[in-house]
Amino acid sequence: MSASHVRDGHGRLAELSLGARLFAQGAMTWVFAQRGDPMARLLHAPWRNDPYPQHRLLREQGPLVRSKLGVLLATTHELCDEVLRDRRFGVRTSDGAYGDPTASAVELQLSLLELDPPDHSRLRKLAAPAFRPRRMETYRARIEQITDELLDRAVERGEFDVVRDFAGPLPIRVICELLGLPPLDAERLAHHGRILAGALDGIRSPRHLRQMRESFTELDAMFDRLIEQRRANPGEDVVSDLVAALDEDKLTGTELVQLCDVLLVAGFETTVNLIGNGTHALLRHPEQWAQLRADPDLAPAVVEVTLRWDPPVQMTMRIAHEPLDLAGRHLPLDTPVLTLLAAAGRDPAVHPDPDRFDINRPDRAEHLAFSSGIHYCLGAPLARLEAEIAFRNLATRLPGLRRAGAPKPRPTSLIHGLATLPATTNHTLTPT
Repeated sequence: MSASHVRDGHGRLAELSLGARLFAQGAMTWVFAQRGDPMARLLHAPWRNDPYPQHRLLREQGPLVRSKLGVLLATTHELCDEVLRDRRFGVRTSDGAYGDPTASAVELQLSLLELDPPDHSRLRKLAAPAFRPRRMETYRARIEQITDELLDRAVERGEFDVVRDFAGPLPIRVICELLGLPPLDAERLAHHGRILAGALDGIRSPRHLRQMRESFTELDAMFDRLIEQRRANPGEDVVSDLVAALDEDKLTGTELVQLCDVLLVAGFETTVNLIGNGTHALLRHPEQWAQLRADPDLAPAVVEVTLRWDPPVQMTMRIAHEPLDLAGRHLPLDTPVLTLLAAAGRDPAVHPDPDRFDINRPDRAEHLAFSSGIHYCLGAPLARLEAEIAFRNLATRLPGLRRAGAPKPRPTSLIHGLATLPATTNHTLTPT
């Protein structure tokens, strides 16, 4: 038997083993979900499609709850914020391994998401200038132009899908320009973004693992070519800025490629779900939609209310880097704590009447949707700007927008959003 046959055989056995392990994990969590465990239910439909009743049950059990799955959960705004800001917590274990064993197995390359200081601090400092609010404003005109182009196409159809035809293409085209990628790559990049962002929930199947590896291979090759092009001909884009840092030995070539990976995924996934969730919320609350149409300057308020009420990222893990006491419990070294960002957003101690979607409420910005502490979302200014422009233009250019069918939720728990949101423009288009 040839060496290649042996390798293929080992590969198939590894896939079978992974498939069996994932099936067993899914079956176990399903059993706990059927028995009423709120955390287990957050991992399965139909509960994950509307996770907020489960979050309420967990908050009622206390600020720090141990699920029947064995995971410690921070459920309140105060405790989530405390954990995210506490330098005694990190995203890896004390020996440098990933907190998520599945992520470790597939060697997730989303560098800023998976690093602790000092490497995290060094790489974040290099990428941060591209996402400062002042620089973001220089992109406003271009984002407006892309938004108008997408809405023109939508109204030509009469019926369109808010996620597929608007919320998805907008951020991927923006991030392509930010990174200096040609527009022809946008559709393929969106595919990679969906594959890799879906993996933040963990690997679903051997097929998903193969898709992830294929996406990373293709992305790495694409970014390698782009880096060489920018080294020869620098431009006014993020990659050109980072190539300069590479030549000054402030980061390695591998780190630069991984930074491009994370900027792509983070720049796409948060925004597409923010726009999709916010549009869905507005159309479910006609009085709020009417207020935005009457006063488009409320668009930034819609952004913040959506981030609090139905955030794209629902939870994030932190790991104790030393023994410590938290909310009356002693946590040994390397104890993981899952901070429920979405539960914090509906904590009645911070948000009275928390289940009410109201773009006028004064507490709308008191949320943790972009995390907190040193891992606060680097792309938050860009996501806010894109979503603000999206909501403003929907209200001014498509005032007759309404749902044209049932939305389809995404089959994920950590990333929360819609796969589809059919809508009609009501054949009304306000000139630009």
